[in-house]
Amino acid sequence: MLHAQQITPITFHHSSYPKLLKHIFDPPYLIYAKGNISLLNETKMLSVVGTRHPSREALQIINKIVVPLMKSGWTIVSGMAMGIDGMAHQQALAHQTIAVLGSGLNHPYPRQNCPLFKQMCASQLVISEYPPDARPERWRFPERNRIISGMTLGTLVIEAKEKSGSLITADQALDQGRDVFAVPGSIFKETCGGTHRLIQQGAKLVCDWQDIIQELTWRME
Repeated sequence: MLHAQQITPITFHHSSYPKLLKHIFDPPYLIYAKGNISLLNETKMLSVVGTRHPSREALQIINKIVVPLMKSGWTIVSGMAMGIDGMAHQQALAHQTIAVLGSGLNHPYPRQNCPLFKQMCASQLVISEYPPDARPERWRFPERNRIISGMTLGTLVIEAKEKSGSLITADQALDQGRDVFAVPGSIFKETCGGTHRLIQQGAKLVCDWQDIIQELTWRME
């Protein structure tokens, strides 16, 4: 059945299982993958997350900070949500990107991103720890965030409100011993409240893609 659906189950002991993910507190024993499985073996991975309601400047931020990373061989990992997640995946389609779903692969969510999901399956990679027929449930999305942060060297937060779900990903990245980066913005914008709080708590302020490279280079040595 899975073969007919072009879905590959990957266990913890499989050679394609993400190496960094093995070192988190609660790695999934099994992940389901659809697309280019070789992306799981990439070493330069960065998760990019943020608000579902980005400002007009968000795409400019992605183009300035994230796109140069893509062009230099970094694989972008995100959750295929509306907003920053989807924008990051969209910009990375010509490069390398992995989406981690909070539902089974037969029920991509949100529906508005179904065209993106099909593109990702065709040329990139989509994974989930949930069985293919698992429907999206509210509790699954914060749970899967540990995978987004756990398989990457660091997490970049681009615009987030004070109670944004992307802050959960940032907190999990810290718990996993990974770097957290945040982009500053206007003190008058609600979508910058969460990122400013992260910076106050010790996240690395970034204004340029090289800020991230300088911090993560030692992790790859």
